[in-house]
Amino acid sequence: MTRAWLDPDVAGVLCARGGYGSLRAVDLVDWAAVGAHRKVFAGSSDITALHTRFHAAGHATWFGPMIGTRAFVEDTAAREHLRRALFTGVTGWRGTGRTPGVARGAAFGGNLSLLFDTPPPAGAVVLLEDVDEEPYRLDRMLTGMRRTGWFDDVAALVLGSWTGCGNAAPVLADRLGDLGVPVVADVPFGHCAGQLTLPLGVSVEVDGDTGVVTVVP
Repeated sequence: MTRAWLDPDVAGVLCARGGYGSLRAVDLVDWAAVGAHRKVFAGSSDITALHTRFHAAGHATWFGPMIGTRAFVEDTAAREHLRRALFTGVTGWRGTGRTPGVARGAAFGGNLSLLFDTPPPAGAVVLLEDVDEEPYRLDRMLTGMRRTGWFDDVAALVLGSWTGCGNAAPVLADRLGDLGVPVVADVPFGHCAGQLTLPLGVSVEVDGDTGVVTVVP
C-alpha cells in the first residue's frame, strides 16, 4: 500500500476485499511517508484497522464497499453510492433515532470487532457495524469495551448493519442505550445490500431525535 500511496500517478487507493490480515499490514506501512500525502482511501470490513491509522494521521477516508467482491459487482445501489461519494461528496444520511440529543464530532469507526482495542479520540462520533457475530459475541465485545472506558468520551453513536448477527437489536440497546449520548441506528452501511459510502475523519452532527446525520462543512 505504501508504494501505491507514494506513486504520483495514483490518485487514491480503493481496497478490493475486506482485508483479512489488515491488523498485521498496519505494522508494514510507512505511516510517516503516507501521512505526508493526501489521497482517496476507501474500504471496509477488516480495512477498519487501516482507517484508524489514517484517522490518527489526520486523513479523511471513506468507509465503503469492497470493490473486488461479487456483492459489489452485482449491487447497483452500492456502486452508485460509491461513485457519488468519490465524485460529488456526501452531505449526510438518515437512520432511526434511538437515543435523543444532538452532538458533533469527528466521524470514527467501522467494524466493531476491529475496534475493540482501539479507543476513539475524545469527542468522536463513532460508527459501528459488524457481520456474522452472534449476539452473545457482540455483548462480550461491547461489555469489555465499556469496562475499559472505550465509550467514555464519545460524542454520539451511529449504528449500521448487523448482517448475520441474529437479533442484535436488544444487545445493542442494552449495551449502548444508557451511555447518555445521541444514538442513530439502522443506517445502511457495512455488510449490507445497497451499502452507503460514508466519510471518516470529518466533522458530523448527529440528531438522535430525527435520526439524521449531517456532514458539517
